Amino acid sequence: MGVEIYIPSGSPFTIRNIPFGVISTKANPTPRCATAIGGYAIDLGVYSSKGHLNKLSFDTSITEIFNEPTLNAFAELTHSVRRDVRNTIIQDVVDSQIEEECLIPLDQVTMHLPMHIGGYSDFYCSLEHCQNCSPMAVGATIPKNWFYTPSVYNSRVSSIIPSPHPVRRPWGVYLKDGDTPTYGASQEVDYELEMGYFVSKPVKFGSELNIAEADEHIFGFVLLNDWSSRDIQVFEMKPLGPFHGKGFGTSISTWVVTMDALASSRCAPKTIQDPPPFPHLKWPTIEDGAISINLRITLARNSQSFTMGTSNLRYLYWTPFQQITHHASAMGGLNTGDLLGTGTISGDAVDDKGNKKELGCLYEATQGGTKAVTLADGSQLKYLRDEDEIILEAWCEDADGTLILGFGECRGKLLAAVTK
Repeated sequence: MGVEIYIPSGSPFTIRNIPFGVISTKANPTPRCATAIGGYAIDLGVYSSKGHLNKLSFDTSITEIFNEPTLNAFAELTHSVRRDVRNTIIQDVVDSQIEEECLIPLDQVTMHLPMHIGGYSDFYCSLEHCQNCSPMAVGATIPKNWFYTPSVYNSRVSSIIPSPHPVRRPWGVYLKDGDTPTYGASQEVDYELEMGYFVSKPVKFGSELNIAEADEHIFGFVLLNDWSSRDIQVFEMKPLGPFHGKGFGTSISTWVVTMDALASSRCAPKTIQDPPPFPHLKWPTIEDGAISINLRITLARNSQSFTMGTSNLRYLYWTPFQQITHHASAMGGLNTGDLLGTGTISGDAVDDKGNKKELGCLYEATQGGTKAVTLADGSQLKYLRDEDEIILEAWCEDADGTLILGFGECRGKLLAAVTK
């Protein structure tokens, strides 16, 4: 006998969401797959064992797939099968057909990384972010190649951590007083407002990806905070680019919002690409070539919260569909569970005082640490202090501004460096 599931107003986990994640509980510490609805997680192993998905056809046991400690096996299923699973869950929620033993209050679950991640690449694809950073990093102009292909580098998998796991201030080499190389705890730790997305259908080594099929290869999206040490990053940028400055910690939210859930938020990109992209990077119809997802950064410090900026995924110059297609274009292959970061997402809007309010990191807001940001309580900061906590949020709205769905939070607290 099923129960009626109450979905509170403002909950990110609406009937139009049905995200997928990996949970454990004190009663059952084994990680397994789940979805979220209202204030509950639905244990999908228990749910499927009760026969809810028997009308669907699977090549292997769906209950076994949902009892796996990652979502990889589920993501490997065809898009049509995953969509049928999601639609069945939605209908069962609507019809109050989900049994009470399938439901676990969200405050009783521990969240884990949703996927086994074999590769992680991070893009640099926001025009506004690039415009703000280029004068401080590589000169007064954006490099010409940036407008012809999405810029990207391969990063660390071992340092990807699930929200709300803390991250520790790293040690590294940087210039002390702007002149003398020194090895010590980074003094300029920053956040970066990004989204990440997971590969579902793999791209075989030696083959390309047709951009018209790009969304078939994306399982879904999460929030992503690519923590950055600006002093270490600046020291190591030449000749090979970022390494320790960008590889000591990457936080992601733990519920994967699927492409099906985001279908009604598809839209045209904000910026027309000039020059036009090469044919292999041209999306067939511009009207649905991007996704509108609202973003917000909050700093929690001394029991106070400060909004540091807002943005939107559609602001990206190079869209996720172009990014994944470019990644596959050298025929290096992509595997199920690979994580692609969008890069910092900034915008160009200003507040009533003319200050930019859609900046995705402190490096932009402080102009490379040369100008302090004044918080609402009158205090100032250039970079993060120990015990500062960064909270990223994302949500989608309809044309009337009504919440469609949310991603939950991506939280991370900066801990003091290890004493050496």
